[in-house]
Amino acid sequence: MSLESTINEDLKTAMKAKDQVSLRGIRAIKSAILLYNTSGAEAQLDTEKEIALLQKLVKQRQDSLDIYEKQGREDLAVVEREEIEVIMRYLPKQMTEDELKVAIQDIMTRLGATSMKDMGRVMGEASKEFAGKADGKTISLVVKAMLS
Repeated sequence: MSLESTINEDLKTAMKAKDQVSLRGIRAIKSAILLYNTSGAEAQLDTEKEIALLQKLVKQRQDSLDIYEKQGREDLAVVEREEIEVIMRYLPKQMTEDELKVAIQDIMTRLGATSMKDMGRVMGEASKEFAGKADGKTISLVVKAMLS
């Protein structure tokens, strides 16, 4: 089942249950899908693009959350946290930092990476391999720590 059909079904369920938190998050995803489909993009929305779209939505809300927390706006921060939680339901299970370290060590061994000069190669490979399973910022921090 595609993300779009899953979202439509979940939207109906949330509406029937009057679950306002889920409704907000699901509507945000539905809106992003509609924007993509009407943007004139030649490519069809496949699994890889769906994951990228969801990650973008999470990142936008994470950025807003950081701003709200710095400004002491807990009322707005709560809304962002709730939406992040709803959107994360549709992403693949995220890797823990320990799992990430083991997998990055495998990549480093495979590529023969030993210093910071190799960071670009390791990041490129890791980003492809862990798409949707780990945040790019987290991958970067782990790679930097392991190469330095």
